[in-house]
Parts: sequence; structure tokens; C-alpha cells
Amino acid sequence: MLQNLVFATLVRDRIPEIIRQSGRECGVETMDEEEFRQALRAKLVEEAQEAAAAIDADLVTELADLCEVMDALMVASGIDRETVLKEQKRRRLERGGFSRRIRLLWSGAD
Repeated sequence: MLQNLVFATLVRDRIPEIIRQSGRECGVETMDEEEFRQALRAKLVEEAQEAAAAIDADLVTELADLCEVMDALMVASGIDRETVLKEQKRRRLERGGFSRRIRLLWSGAD
């Protein structure tokens, strides 16, 4: 006999439907706004770790998942993409990007 697994984690909207179509059962609940924002932050870390660990063949998929969570977090937080892109550009001008592939080896004490 199969036992139920407990996840209590944020999943994509169609995951319960997909589980049920496969002949299995699942339990779901809808989070309130604050729980949802916190769950998105946790999912952001999870997806970033998966992208960091991905083999090259899976990197596009993992980055797409990361972008999906970022998009949802922006919407849930009332931040539009243009604002984020503007800040990204500002930070790039101020601090640079990563095109020069610089690795910091050490830094002197203050």
C-alpha cells in the first residue's frame, strides 16, 4: 500500500491536475497573500539552487523555472518588470556586469 507524502510546498497551478490525471490523489490549499509571498521567496532559493546544480542540457529549463518564480514574485509584490530592468541597468552601470569574468582572490582590511 502506498503512503501519502507530505510536501506543504508551493507548486505550479496545474500540478494538482497533473497528479489527478495520473490516477493519484492530492490535497491542496490556497495560501493568503503573505504566505504566498514567503513561499515564493523560498521557491526562488530552491529554483536558484536547481539552476546552479543543473547540467548544461538542463540549464535552460531550470532558468525558465527560476524566471517563472521571479515573475510571480514581482506580481505578488506589486513590482513591474520594467522597474526591475531599470534597476538592473543602474546596478550594471554602477558596479559592472560579469562579462570580464573577474574572480576576487583577496581584499585588504579596512
